Amino acid sequence: MKIQQLEEKLYDILCEIIDSEDFINYQTAQVHEDYKLSAKNLLRYLILRSRDLRKYHGPLSDIGVSALRTAEEYVYSNLYNVVRNLNLIQGIPFHIDAQIERVGFTKSKKLLRKHANVLFGKEHKEHFTEIMVTLPDEAAFNKNLLKKMVLNGMRIARINLSHGDVDLWEMMLSHIREISEETGKKVKIYMDLSGPKLRTSSIEILSKKGKIKNSIQVRNGDNIVLTKKATLGKISQFYRENGHVEKVKIGVMLGEVVDDAQVGDILLFDDGMIQSRVITKKEDELELVITKCYKSKLGSHKGINLPKTELHLPALTEKDLELLPFVCRHADIIGYSFVRTGEDVQRLYSELEKYNAEHIGVVFKIENKDAFENLPEILINGMERNKIGVMIARGDLAVELGFERISEVQNEILWICEAAHVPVIWATQVLENLAKTGIPTRAEVSDAAKAAQAECVMLNKGPHITSAIRVLKNILVRMKAHSFKKKNELRALNVAKMYVERMGEMTPVH
Repeated sequence: MKIQQLEEKLYDILCEIIDSEDFINYQTAQVHEDYKLSAKNLLRYLILRSRDLRKYHGPLSDIGVSALRTAEEYVYSNLYNVVRNLNLIQGIPFHIDAQIERVGFTKSKKLLRKHANVLFGKEHKEHFTEIMVTLPDEAAFNKNLLKKMVLNGMRIARINLSHGDVDLWEMMLSHIREISEETGKKVKIYMDLSGPKLRTSSIEILSKKGKIKNSIQVRNGDNIVLTKKATLGKISQFYRENGHVEKVKIGVMLGEVVDDAQVGDILLFDDGMIQSRVITKKEDELELVITKCYKSKLGSHKGINLPKTELHLPALTEKDLELLPFVCRHADIIGYSFVRTGEDVQRLYSELEKYNAEHIGVVFKIENKDAFENLPEILINGMERNKIGVMIARGDLAVELGFERISEVQNEILWICEAAHVPVIWATQVLENLAKTGIPTRAEVSDAAKAAQAECVMLNKGPHITSAIRVLKNILVRMKAHSFKKKNELRALNVAKMYVERMGEMTPVH
């Protein structure tokens, strides 16, 4: 591609961003002042990434002009400078008289660090990426364990409100306060709201030997009935008299699963280990056919994912609302589960205002297809507060979007959040084998090194969690010396294209 052609193509993109500035100002009108420039940069980035930019990298590099591969954090300044330099090479003067607030490379890095420090605390010394750990129940009774976790590098303690009760959580909090005073190490408290639980109900099947079994055997081709009615489960039975077969029956904890699923929809159980399709639907039940099994048993309280179903479920459940006063008294950061839209963000913010909880940070857990596709709206609405972050819940995302897509999707989330200068938490199965067995796999060590691209890494509990914290800290310290973020090819992002296509139809944030 000739320099003139290159300049003309990139100039068109630059003009598109400039022409969108009124829309950008309109969309960011309600954004917190601390995030104003970041929100504008995000929207410019979405415009940029709605184009396929791969064909420009080679020609730009060949003539020694900065490519666009690291433009996430400072889109307009980067593109403006590239176009200007292409004109200067051709001996053509270049000037654009556009009154646009810019953020350059240096300022963009400062903004991201500032936002991370505001959310997580100013503890970035040896490494930029913070370490968060899910507290086991044992932490309520074993202060020494908790102290070792802190001394090894844990700076954010995650309390999962799906497990335990207020008495258990208060004992954990008491230990953390004491340890912080004793060690001088500040530990932030992160509390995860449960959100709606898409799970199977309790299963209790009486075996021929009189024992209670909490699972039902399934195999490819089996038909099972998922019901809203109260049941402890039924196994399939064949009656000789009339040849009737009673199908396997399992209850569901949330009736909306049955209400919203349609014939042909996919239902995944137990992290996708059992896959099924809806073949018939009645008012109170769905009949499914098992299409693939990686496990031979379906048990009680196993997760259900419906990747192609539009679920009409509130992101905040009654239990979440009941716990909010407790959370607002004790938490530094709230993890918002099942957030799917900008409206969900506004709902939480309205509830937090009731408790004067402006001081609490909010992390949006991106754990389903809707949340991923609506990430730009979630961020723009989220930026009405200045303490926000995003968690990449890789486990649920992998089930919803397919395991082969998870690497691609987690990178897209990283890029979009980097453009928004929003700190990211890298979660799910980080050093999991090490935490559980004491021995890390080579793959998970490489994964932990890549996690240094995020501003925080979450470890889950396990018997060897202190070793996992220590190893992760060493990895993060080493990686800090090598890189900050990355380079990419920049093909067009569907998330960006979808957002840009909707731009003309958008209404005010409020």
